[in-house]
Amino acid sequence: MGKNDDRIQATLKSKDTEEWLDVVFTRRVGYMLALFFERLGVHPNMVTLLSIVLGVGAGLCWLDDGIGRTFLGIILLVTANLLDSTDGQLARMTGQKTVIGRILDGASGDLWFISIYLCICFRLTGSHIPFADGRVWRFWQLFLVAVASGVLCHARQAALADYYRNIYLKYHGDGSELTESGELDREWKTLTWRRDWLWKTMLFFYRSYTRIQENMTPCFQTIHRTIMEKYGDTVPIEIGQGFCRRTYHLLKWTNVLTFNTRAIALYISLLAGMPLLYFVFEMTVMQFIFVRMRRSHEQTCREMMCVI
Repeated sequence: MGKNDDRIQATLKSKDTEEWLDVVFTRRVGYMLALFFERLGVHPNMVTLLSIVLGVGAGLCWLDDGIGRTFLGIILLVTANLLDSTDGQLARMTGQKTVIGRILDGASGDLWFISIYLCICFRLTGSHIPFADGRVWRFWQLFLVAVASGVLCHARQAALADYYRNIYLKYHGDGSELTESGELDREWKTLTWRRDWLWKTMLFFYRSYTRIQENMTPCFQTIHRTIMEKYGDTVPIEIGQGFCRRTYHLLKWTNVLTFNTRAIALYISLLAGMPLLYFVFEMTVMQFIFVRMRRSHEQTCREMMCVI
């Protein structure tokens, strides 16, 4: 059992950044699936594409409130999430880590939830608006609620949580995938639409995603730029350890803002027949955590500027 745990651990980015449910369930199942796909010679990016198909299919299951379709959608989304773990573990096992894989992996969750949000909007169109004297939802009203929940809240919450994890890994020395938008911009400009249209399009969206992360973290950008100018790309051990020690307590909140908590809230709201509650949860509870986490991280960066 100990050797098996060591093998699983070797397929993770860092135990510090893993949520407990992922450690005890998702990563273990993902490891077994990764072994299976490795024997078949399947590339990690193909696993990611399969997870996208299943996640989008989950949303389609929730177009109506049938209990059978509700459970089928839950099974599909759980499986999609397992495959989302599998692709990264498989990439680390086989050394097939690529920038395209990281972009696809980041886009997979977005595509799942775009499907889910749109299907919930279609499902609730024509239903009664709570506390509104018999008025019913129109699609455009629900769509605006979904945009507020998904774009203004969910997307920013997940992007910042992902960024903070990669910052921690960078300063901890655990093989971070932290990427700067300027680097992506320079590569994007070297490509042509005629020969490299697909890669140029993917880089355009990845660059925009990275810029959003950087714009949400002005104090970190200042301290990170200062460290890179003074010490180069390698963060000195004493500075990295000090930074990680000060921000370690925030990792539990990055875990809350990623998939598991969000999915559990979604499943509960669907099983209760009140999917609108999921949007409310994202715009209140999750947004409150996001704001507090961001303020704390930025304050830590301001304090550390005094000792660099």
